[in-house]
Amino acid sequence: MTSQSIKQVAVIGSGAMGSQIAMVCALAGYPVILHDIQQESLEKAKRSLEEQMEKRVKKGRFTEEEAKKAFARLMFTTALEQLKEADMVIEAIVEKLEAKKELFAKLEGIVQPHTILATNSSTIVSSKIAEAVSRPENVCNIHFFNPALVMELVEVVKGPHTSEETAEISMTFIRSIHKTPVLLKKEISGFIANRLLGKLVDEALFLLENGYATHEEIDLVCTKALNHPIGPFSLMDLTGLDVNYFVRMQRFQESGDERDRPSKIVQEKVEKGELGRKAGKGFYEYNEQGQKVGVTT
Repeated sequence: MTSQSIKQVAVIGSGAMGSQIAMVCALAGYPVILHDIQQESLEKAKRSLEEQMEKRVKKGRFTEEEAKKAFARLMFTTALEQLKEADMVIEAIVEKLEAKKELFAKLEGIVQPHTILATNSSTIVSSKIAEAVSRPENVCNIHFFNPALVMELVEVVKGPHTSEETAEISMTFIRSIHKTPVLLKKEISGFIANRLLGKLVDEALFLLENGYATHEEIDLVCTKALNHPIGPFSLMDLTGLDVNYFVRMQRFQESGDERDRPSKIVQEKVEKGELGRKAGKGFYEYNEQGQKVGVTT
């Protein structure tokens, strides 16, 4: 298969990441199938995309015609069999290894022999998932950043099982959807950006849990002194505290190192359902529009 052979894209998981990845591909001209096991989740994703695209049209990022054409290319389905013609499948489901392995095993019996099966995971390296399939050379990580409609960079990770062709096609594909790819030539959990960011988040949680400063003050230091566009606690709220929790649990299960466990404060918030912006509360509180409530800084 050549890089020009990708004619149809499928994205599995219609959460914030999956739905936006699907729209990015549709905007670039690809027919896209967005799959989820729940119809309700697909309907929610469609409403969310409509709202986001409406805002972007008003800001002049896209024309109304471009948005309309992108939606026309986007198909929503709960039937996995609909993905049989996809040349590129990007998985964006829950950050749990067994769930991903089960999905990839099912996919292999549906898609074409040449189809690239990519995981958007930034923590679970694809070699762990490739164990579940008979064509591991077609498997890789393609990691988009949140929010995918905005963030330009995409990390493509080549595992020891990934063929050169799969890596090359994936890099070309990312360029074709107007993103900037970076190729990691070998696997490492967290890849580049999240390994760097993880150190910052760990230190921010340490400072908070030990009473050195509030989460608002730590965020303020990061935005005003380090010139970051968003502080670590605002970022965790944006991506979801459950994501942080599952990532750290996965790392802890692999290493057995107590230092890799999720922080107590993150665990407590996840247990209370305070998952961040999507839940209306995390480290901050949010209104229905996703705007912070009661924050003056």
